[in-house]
Amino acid sequence: QVQLVESGGGLVQSGGSLRLSCIVSADIFSINTGAWYRQTPGNQREWVASIVSGGATNYADSVRGRFDISTDNAKNTVYLQMNNLKPEDTAVYICTEDIRATVSSRKRTYWGQGTQVTVSS
Repeated sequence: QVQLVESGGGLVQSGGSLRLSCIVSADIFSINTGAWYRQTPGNQREWVASIVSGGATNYADSVRGRFDISTDNAKNTVYLQMNNLKPEDTAVYICTEDIRATVSSRKRTYWGQGTQVTVSS
């Protein structure tokens, strides 16, 4: 069963950095696209960053210039490097990936369960 497992969250001070990882729990053929979202209680899920297979990236205005999304296909992992963190970045960060599980499989979208990021002032 393909699952996404996030890691790297935690508590940091304002101005600090964290690197989140989204690891696919099974051997797969390829990751076509990846993205990160974040959510706080009572709020809608907010898109943060995305990356396509060709390497092109997009970022929400609130994180552009501070966050960097990247992939390591050999490790089946999508990363989110977060720099200059602010208290308003506090949220549960959730990854999503469009995955082709095998060479004969159709591409499907998978979601992780999220990892908590807390930024103190």
